[in-house]
Amino acid sequence: MTAVDTTETTVEVPARRAAPHKPGERRFGAGRIVAIAVLILLAVAWLLPFAWAIVTSLKSEADAGATPVSWLAPNGFTFEAYANVLAEGNIPVWAINSLLSSVVITILTLGTCALAAYAFSRIDFAGRRWLYVVVIASIIIPPQVLIIPLFYEMLAFNMVDTYWGLILPQVVAPPMVFILKKFFDQIPIELEDAARVDGANRLRIFWTIVLPLSRPILSAVAIFVFIAAWNNFLWPFIIINDTSLMTLPVGLQTVKSAYGVQYAQNMAMALLAAAPLIILFLFFQRQIIKGIATTGFGGQ
Repeated sequence: MTAVDTTETTVEVPARRAAPHKPGERRFGAGRIVAIAVLILLAVAWLLPFAWAIVTSLKSEADAGATPVSWLAPNGFTFEAYANVLAEGNIPVWAINSLLSSVVITILTLGTCALAAYAFSRIDFAGRRWLYVVVIASIIIPPQVLIIPLFYEMLAFNMVDTYWGLILPQVVAPPMVFILKKFFDQIPIELEDAARVDGANRLRIFWTIVLPLSRPILSAVAIFVFIAAWNNFLWPFIIINDTSLMTLPVGLQTVKSAYGVQYAQNMAMALLAAAPLIILFLFFQRQIIKGIATTGFGGQ
């Protein structure tokens, strides 16, 4: 007969584990709730002036200048301020001038800054380090310091009241050279070595390898340069006197009333100047946010 093993077998029951965290599920801890609350407060603090500008621009001048100030309009909301600005100013021409100059400035800035950044990143030439130091040092120079020398330079070249006088001084952008150079440094040099073995020259490597790999940073730089060129007021105000060549921010300032400060009209002018940039942000907000994260303007 076969002996039967009567030894009891102890079965260990595994401890109950916590429910796994689902990929789409968000956990709201105390720190996350505080961060969201702070961001909401900051968003409200930013939106309040913008909302006040919209409300003021829709008031009559009597309601906009009345005291005490109020969000309400006793006489009702109206588009009178916008109608006055559009009637007294040459808005379409100024908008075309702003668009044309901003696009040309963006293209030229991208080309010059990308070439300079690639030279600093990849080409070992005499005086490279000292020249790069000069470029970095020029970032801390206030643009207002260069206004008078640039004006006399444009005057010597007969470029006052011309598109080129408006555009060329805005093409130089040392911060963008620095940003692009840092990005080019991260591109593997082995890719360029392989292309050089296949017979590609420096310019072809730059055009077919470096630029396609740099599309995110180039898009970010293009957006930043375009916004800066569109918003620039001081240089176009100084170099352009012909109303047919004025940009939108400068041209709107010529629409003034002889009856003192017109609050509703001023707010309408500010919103008309900002409207294209708001539309630009709505269409390219993902690229703008990615650009801020890529370039380090977001605090990274």
